[in-house]
Amino acid sequence: MEKTGNNFAYDEDQFITKDKVVVITGASSGIGRAAAHEFARRGYRVVVASRNKPSLDEVVEECRLFGSEAMAVQVDVTKEDDVNELAAAAKTKFGRIDTWVNNASVTLYGRFDEVPIADIRRVVETNLFGYIYGARAVIPHFREQGSGVLINVSSIVAIMGQPFTGAYVATKAAEKALSESLSQELANEGNIHVCAVMPAFVDTPLFQHGANYMGKEAIPPKPVHPPELVAEAIVDISETPRKEVCIGSPGKMMYVASKIAPAILFDKMVRRNIERNHFSENLIGATPGNLYDHALDQVSGGWREQLYEEGSDKKIDVGMMLAGACLALLAVWGLRKI
Repeated sequence: MEKTGNNFAYDEDQFITKDKVVVITGASSGIGRAAAHEFARRGYRVVVASRNKPSLDEVVEECRLFGSEAMAVQVDVTKEDDVNELAAAAKTKFGRIDTWVNNASVTLYGRFDEVPIADIRRVVETNLFGYIYGARAVIPHFREQGSGVLINVSSIVAIMGQPFTGAYVATKAAEKALSESLSQELANEGNIHVCAVMPAFVDTPLFQHGANYMGKEAIPPKPVHPPELVAEAIVDISETPRKEVCIGSPGKMMYVASKIAPAILFDKMVRRNIERNHFSENLIGATPGNLYDHALDQVSGGWREQLYEEGSDKKIDVGMMLAGACLALLAVWGLRKI
């Protein structure tokens, strides 16, 4: 039987309830919200968390359209007590936690020596300490039940860097390193896994919501991947754990190029690409964005509609094709020097 509602359509007979429980931070928008939908679609009981309670209540109703039990918990991940209470609430409500997705993140655009130090601290508190608090809150539950999957949503910039977002990049690299360390630490703990998911640019409200001191509107460089693609990868890795997964071929290409191309050429190319393609010509005033308060939340940032003409999603972007050609030339140059 097909059911519809709020732009969702699904066959209620095609999904088997797995009786598993997932907790997702940063679930009121973007990747987190899309992941909540995908977990619910596959029969998980879902606990969604963020600062934005009204948006979380919407996510709960969306999950219930898939026949899933869901619960919202208002949480500020910069507060350890909030995160501990989130884990306790999930355990009290559903009796266990099978998957924990550390996803709540904020970003900051600007020249590193010019942005407010308080804003840098807030990015670190959210993106790094939020993940640390999540890991510390859920690992004891995993040990108690002898199983569990911790997923840290990092970014492709964790392995290749990016200018004008230094605080964000540093935290994403730290999230990846934390995942590796915890995976090693828990290697003898039975069926407990720690995984890092590293997407490239994704169509989420992160770009509109970020603190911005560049004087120009931030936009995602093409290609921009749908958040549902990342959500599917998150659920897949929760069911078949892998230590790391990169999402988006351009990011993978850039990572390879960063290892074989001369550093000075690669760094200049990346800076030029970010200056040209990560900021529009629309001038804006300095803003702390959603660092200290939540913003309007939704799954998509609307970027795919803005950056691609209707029906052109599958077309090859000329800019990316040229970038790929440049990377190929750099790769050849690098290989000739080996």
